[in-house]
Amino acid sequence: MLGVQKVSSAPDRIIAAPETGQLSEADRDFVVKVRAAGLWEHSVGLMALQKSTTKAIRTAGQQLVADDASLDAACRRTAGQLGITLPDQPSPQQQGFVSRLNADSPERFGTDMATTVRAVDGQLLMTIASVRSTTKNSLIRALAAEANDTVLDHITVVEKTGLVDFDQAVFQETSPPSLPAHDLTPPPPAAGQPQVTLTPPAGSTVSPRPTVE
Repeated sequence: MLGVQKVSSAPDRIIAAPETGQLSEADRDFVVKVRAAGLWEHSVGLMALQKSTTKAIRTAGQQLVADDASLDAACRRTAGQLGITLPDQPSPQQQGFVSRLNADSPERFGTDMATTVRAVDGQLLMTIASVRSTTKNSLIRALAAEANDTVLDHITVVEKTGLVDFDQAVFQETSPPSLPAHDLTPPPPAAGQPQVTLTPPAGSTVSPRPTVE
């Protein structure tokens, strides 16, 4: 079951009926979104550990890397149980976030990183709530619960840096998409290549999140 396309105009359409409950197109798309979010945020978290000049941003980076590694493991496990193919790269838009932040000066990086994560995770939080309230599949409910906790943690830790530009974050979060579907869709994985896995930072002091059963 290929899970890298954007959901069609029929997100409620049932595409599978496993023992864990009916699976809709929106459910499948959600698993892909969680995977893609982890792929770009994990990269940015590692960047924060290497690039930032402030302790608060490095702390946020460590939280992102550790949490995204844990959530990614749950996402890959759920996808495997449901037969959903996951991408190994984030969407072109998300790759753009990474490239822009990589080009920032160390002084500018903190504000841009905190604001971007706050805006994108704010959007993801709304998606999680929608999927959690409508899905009929127990595995999707469990993944949504874990994703909800992770995203709230990320929003909180970047807000604690004091560097979030809230006007810009809310504008990005609430503006309708202006990019074509191609830019919002992760590319399919390369055939024959091992699946990309996300790992916690070396010497991480962030406790792994308990797995939601």
